[in-house]
Amino acid sequence: MKRFLFVLIGLLGVLQYQLWCGVNNLPGSVQLREQIALQQEGNAKLVARNQVLREEIIDLRSGTEALEERARNELGMVKEGETFFRVVGGSLQPAN
Repeated sequence: MKRFLFVLIGLLGVLQYQLWCGVNNLPGSVQLREQIALQQEGNAKLVARNQVLREEIIDLRSGTEALEERARNELGMVKEGETFFRVVGGSLQPAN
């Protein structure tokens, strides 16, 4: 009976060692789960950014309004017959 008890205690010790210090240990598993959660969060942000870019590409391909707006904002282009005003100055003052 004592032999059987020692074998069970030894087996319990080996299993505990594998659980806490082995190749696929419990603390390593928790750390991997945290890394997976962070990676999934980063992936979700990239998917959202890609969707915005896809919509912008579709908009640019489909019509001229988006192309015209982009040319005005980024390149400072003005239509023929329009007058462009650039306001330079400090802070805005409230109207009385």
